[in-house]
Amino acid sequence: MRRRDVLKLSAGATLAGLPVPSIVRAESSRTLRFIPTADLLSLDPMWTTADSARNHGNMIYDQLYGLDAGFTPHPQMVEGHHTENDGLTWDLTLRDGLRFHDGIPVLARDCAASIVRWGKRDPYGTALMARAAEIAAASDRVIHFRLKQPFASLPEALAQPTCVIMPERVAKTDPFTEITDPTGSGPLRFIREERLPGVRSAYARFEGYVPRPDGKASFLAGPRVVHFDRAVWAVRPDAGTAAAALTNGEFDWWEAPPFDLVSMLGAQRDIRVEVKNAFGFIGCMRFNHLRKPFDKVAIRRLVLACMNQSEFMQTVAGAEPDLFRTKVGLFSPDTPMANNAGIEALTERTDFDQVRKDLAAAGYDGEKIVLLGFANIVTSKAQADVADDLLRRMGFDVDYPSLDFGTVMQRRTNKGPPEKGGWHIFITGLPSLQNVLVPASNVIRSGPAAWFGWPDVPRLETLREEWLNAPSREEQRRLAAAIQTQVFGDVTHIPLGQFSPPTAFNKRLVDIQPGFPVMHGVHWES
Repeated sequence: MRRRDVLKLSAGATLAGLPVPSIVRAESSRTLRFIPTADLLSLDPMWTTADSARNHGNMIYDQLYGLDAGFTPHPQMVEGHHTENDGLTWDLTLRDGLRFHDGIPVLARDCAASIVRWGKRDPYGTALMARAAEIAAASDRVIHFRLKQPFASLPEALAQPTCVIMPERVAKTDPFTEITDPTGSGPLRFIREERLPGVRSAYARFEGYVPRPDGKASFLAGPRVVHFDRAVWAVRPDAGTAAAALTNGEFDWWEAPPFDLVSMLGAQRDIRVEVKNAFGFIGCMRFNHLRKPFDKVAIRRLVLACMNQSEFMQTVAGAEPDLFRTKVGLFSPDTPMANNAGIEALTERTDFDQVRKDLAAAGYDGEKIVLLGFANIVTSKAQADVADDLLRRMGFDVDYPSLDFGTVMQRRTNKGPPEKGGWHIFITGLPSLQNVLVPASNVIRSGPAAWFGWPDVPRLETLREEWLNAPSREEQRRLAAAIQTQVFGDVTHIPLGQFSPPTAFNKRLVDIQPGFPVMHGVHWES
């Protein structure tokens, strides 16, 4: 059954022939039933940049500070903070009543260990760690920071979604080793025995959790009150099956339906479709700088010159033209650091006979190019399909295997040659915070700190440090433009345009928070 055919049925009709899993039928009305974009591949939000691990982390862990819908940090697990010595000393005091899921109180030493582990993996965390002389527990409730230089952005750094608080025994795990103990500090606890990889993950409300007593819930800030006894993530790779399940009331919330189903889902009587994450994603073509031919900047620049963001975004979201933007650089449009510097390099060349000659002159020897994309994530596959076509028209010999999300996430870590599991290009979507907060961006890192693709552009690291130390927002904007110019000049990666996937949910669900999916706040309309 094609997904369009599914939705031609009336909203109240029973979809005959589509089996309802018994495990779903058995879920009570006190369970929030959610269809995620991808399966939960890791329990460790610090170990991977996978969105599913991040979303899982913000269910089972709490944070010292939380970002609101405008990305402003607010105290979360802390009562507040106190600074001295011209900003070189910070003391953060924990709220009363904080407990882990095993009933043990959350102490300052747990927080210090969690921050140190996070700070070795997260881009914003590495900026904090470079400025920290000491992070320690001054007492059971006070976390003490002694800095080498003032860092006014410390609360914003600690409010990054993957800076979550684990028990000290877990946080002492090497940051490059995945944790296996999901004991959390947040409003939901992970039910390990109900985990079925590739099928389902389950969570239960933690009755010992004490929400923040003040403020209003906004994304990750304010009281994280969970109104359901349980939350279940159920993977539904086929969009038609997912659409039918949502329409029939088998599920309550679908994280990101394909754009070509948005209008039909929105026409259903009991379904609402909205964009909750206005900053969305910026598509990304990431080069492997360690392997021929993309170790040559001239070849990367040729691909950039042929790039047409409209072709990519039309394929991703052409059915909903108001939900994508082109002529996009590193930063989400209409955010403080957004600029047009270097955009002129996107010349959208179509003279492919000449391009092939230029490619040979730049040093391409006809070697096979391995292109990776997530075959089971609609937006990623759409962009990868366009990339495959473009590269072939340019004259590349392309190997484009059909690989699922988990396989690509593993393979992109391989620095080896293609014949040993390596790669040349992978296609992904960079999530909202990376495209708004300069220190949160993985893709502008270089050298030993570089993200997958491993570019070595020392000037990018210099500009990033200058941005972090900038005395004013105006100077930060100037440096953001310089960073973007440098990225387009060295072509560490290519932005493919911005798209904002809507989410679909039962109309009776209210108070779904803005931003990526979180399970607190949401409840049935009374």
